[in-house]
Amino acid sequence: MAAVLPLDTGARGASKSGRTTQRRPGRTPQGFAFGKYREIIIAVALFLLFDLGVLVLNFYTSFKVDQDTVAINLAGRQRYVSQRIARTLLELDAARGTGRPYSAETLAELRGGTKIWQASHLAFRDGGVIPGGDGRPVLLEAVTSPRGRQLEADMDALWKPYYEKLLPLANDKFTPEELAAALSYSQTNNIKLLNTANEFVTETQQIGASRASALRMVQTGGIMLALLNFAFILFKFLRRLKTSDAAIEAANEENREILTSVREGLFLITPGFRIGSQLSQSAHSLFGRQLTPGDDFFALLLPLVSEKALTDARDYVELLFAPHVKEALVQGINPLSEVDVAVKNRLGHDTRRHLSFHFNRVHEAGAVRHLLVTVQDTSARIELERRLQGERQRSQKEFAMLLRAIDADPALLRQFVNRAEAGLLEINEVLRSTSAVHGEAAVLRRLDDAARRVHAIKGDAGTLGLDTVANQAHLFENELQRIRQGGVGDLGTALLSLPLPLEDLLNKVSALKSLTGLQRPTPAGDASAEAINASVARLALDAAADLGKQVAPAVRMGSQVDLDEASGSLLREIAVQLVRNAVVHGIETPHARIGAGKPATGKLDVQLVRGETEWTLSVRDDGAGLSAPQVRRRLIELGWYTALQLDSFDDRQIASHIFKPGFSTAGAASMHAGRGVGLDLVQANVQQLGARMLLSSTPGQFTEFRIKFAA
Repeated sequence: MAAVLPLDTGARGASKSGRTTQRRPGRTPQGFAFGKYREIIIAVALFLLFDLGVLVLNFYTSFKVDQDTVAINLAGRQRYVSQRIARTLLELDAARGTGRPYSAETLAELRGGTKIWQASHLAFRDGGVIPGGDGRPVLLEAVTSPRGRQLEADMDALWKPYYEKLLPLANDKFTPEELAAALSYSQTNNIKLLNTANEFVTETQQIGASRASALRMVQTGGIMLALLNFAFILFKFLRRLKTSDAAIEAANEENREILTSVREGLFLITPGFRIGSQLSQSAHSLFGRQLTPGDDFFALLLPLVSEKALTDARDYVELLFAPHVKEALVQGINPLSEVDVAVKNRLGHDTRRHLSFHFNRVHEAGAVRHLLVTVQDTSARIELERRLQGERQRSQKEFAMLLRAIDADPALLRQFVNRAEAGLLEINEVLRSTSAVHGEAAVLRRLDDAARRVHAIKGDAGTLGLDTVANQAHLFENELQRIRQGGVGDLGTALLSLPLPLEDLLNKVSALKSLTGLQRPTPAGDASAEAINASVARLALDAAADLGKQVAPAVRMGSQVDLDEASGSLLREIAVQLVRNAVVHGIETPHARIGAGKPATGKLDVQLVRGETEWTLSVRDDGAGLSAPQVRRRLIELGWYTALQLDSFDDRQIASHIFKPGFSTAGAASMHAGRGVGLDLVQANVQQLGARMLLSSTPGQFTEFRIKFAA
């Protein structure tokens, strides 16, 4: 299928066929059409030029205003200093009239004022560096205005003779006549000098005001020009934008029907991994959310795929954007060709989907401009493949089970089929009669009986390697446990679900029964001692392998052939459950055994011995032993007792609870343990045999079960 996706940049689309997509000929690539934007570029250049000119004028005028401010301050200081000089002359004359010595502070003030007035006067006339109001040197430019030059000349005419009369006073040995001459000139001309200084201050203030006004005019003019230029740029830009929008809308109209009708998700991603402006309508539903142009592609993938798949996808997309990498060479390593994702449906619920992502390059001027992404929902195909695979695996397991059954000892297989069929019919009868039982406790007792029967079938199937039957029995146990843990109100409805898994289990046993009919007829009791020992040992090895443990079973139960069929069946079930219990709860992992100073491989001894008056079945392992504190903790966790109630129990009473229905120290139910049925079945079979059971255990060393019954 081909699809065309318009872009703002003028892209006309890409082919989904796997070939590299090219731009439509005749288009000018973006970035090379200078004439298209010449007016805007010139306007922007003028805008920058105006800003630069205003900035330079503003800087220069501001500098001049600062200089004028300094001049105004120093001119005001001249006026003040002239008054200080006149006052100090009067103080010196008063001291002379009374015959007191001249004050050093007054002399210093007179001489300092004279020096400052002279330096400032010369700087106003010729320019120069003089001390400012804070004592720091400042640059003072010469007065250039005609009025200022005239006032400076008037002050020079008044100050020059005044200064000549003040110079002798700079010497400590000046005469009274020199002081009188300076004081006389001051009293005659000080008012004139002060008035001239005041007019000079006014002139410097007017100069500063005129320059501040010029600065405001420059700033106002620059802002007006900049605003006019900006308005021109905005007008040109909006007109250009309107033209571009019209062209884009026309291009989008050509593809809108395609994008709303295709079932695939179609969109472009940029070199920055952003989604383009055009998306097919199906893309939103495929991602389970509303997509927005500009979204980060990998941010959309983040909640859908694993971290490794996300990293691989990023690397793959980066390879596709590298123009030197051949597209055909990397198509086969696409990590998103088949991905399992969880997306939200219309009701907001998580739904599993299988999506397939395909990427094709969009070239422009020899560079990879975009990638066209095509997303397909392959859930239906994947589901069909899974079903076919499941059926294939089921058929293979069934075939493997039949092969194992053919290889099994005919007598053992026949015995298993007879026991399993009888047990399942018994379970069926138990379930049928449950409706006539009143009360939850009675129903649960019936279910406990059914659980023991199916658990025995699972154990027997494990000894013969009939994994399919064992797994089916395990699933049936799951249903029974679910019902046993439910409430009273759920029992009636829940029991209706049991016939189906029971029927599946019966069908598998029936298939094995048909197979036994093809084997050479052998009496049921003719099972060899070697076959019996090997089947029990097989169970121990298989359970250990599943649990990551190592065990060396030593099984000697060949004398079972001397028992009647009923006793032999009960005893075999006891041995199977005790062996499985020893591997699961007794034998430690290799790491734990080595840490405890034991060999990595555990020992398991199973022996059936006939004495003069009784039979003895012993199952002994060199594992962790039975821990009464662990059993105590488990009883509290199950809520069977409180810690206060258990305080009155001794270890023997605590240990006896391992035979109670539903009790297990396993953390979770598995194929081999966790339901609390195995030892319950052992105790039930011991009672049917009329036997007695002895349990001995030392924590960290061993556990041994011994079953004794009359010969």
